[in-house]
Amino acid sequence: MATVDPARPTPPATPRPTRIFLAGASGAIGLPLTRMLVAAGYEVTGTTRSAERAASISATGAQVAVVDVLDDPALTAVVMACRPDVVIHQVTDLATKPAESLTTDQLARNAHLRAAGTRNLVEAAVAAGAHRVIAQSIAWLFIPGSEPHTEEETIVPADPNAIDDTRRGVIELERLVTADSRIEGVVLRYGRLYGPGTWTATPAEPPTVHVEAAAGAAVLAVRNGTSGIFHVVDDDGPVSNAKARSVLGWEPTDGQGPRVSLPG
Repeated sequence: MATVDPARPTPPATPRPTRIFLAGASGAIGLPLTRMLVAAGYEVTGTTRSAERAASISATGAQVAVVDVLDDPALTAVVMACRPDVVIHQVTDLATKPAESLTTDQLARNAHLRAAGTRNLVEAAVAAGAHRVIAQSIAWLFIPGSEPHTEEETIVPADPNAIDDTRRGVIELERLVTADSRIEGVVLRYGRLYGPGTWTATPAEPPTVHVEAAAGAAVLAVRNGTSGIFHVVDDDGPVSNAKARSVLGWEPTDGQGPRVSLPG
């Protein structure tokens, strides 16, 4: 029979990996983000609304859940089963075919997803005991004025009639994530994306950001203890990225991938 030497110190318990629930893991930002998180040692469950896209998530080494963030009961059940520490919201409804423009109906659906889907994700995160919610937003809704624009400026125009569906959805998303005392809320306002899986290979109308740099900002936000809104954009545009640089330690890229130091 084995005996235990009382003088021998008990080895410390190995901490479990941080669990992450990534909604929208098969998207332009979501897929490279999933790869980065898995490579960094996080335990990731990634979602998609399409069973056909599940294989791309599974190939990264993440667990897969096929669920719609607008299906509140199903989403809550999946998040509860995951028991994440952090929930990341990278879901949009903006898929188009090449050379097609977004329609008014698509923009309205995406605005609804930003509001209702975010509300569902926040409530599911709280129910599952997650302490942090990170959500994507957009960086080009600033009110015209002196540049570069900072996160302290409002995106709510004085004239209510100037609030279209897109702006209304973004305002509600940011309120849900940053004004809820039950979570540490982080909003990443991305510039217009370019790079693999996006509409363009090179920067278009500023503010812009390379898709892998956008994903890298979310990795940094997972382990950074600071809540709030951050502009994740390239240099020298109409929007300042100084806060993301100084607080998150984020840097834009030249299109060759993110310059971020991933945790071990």
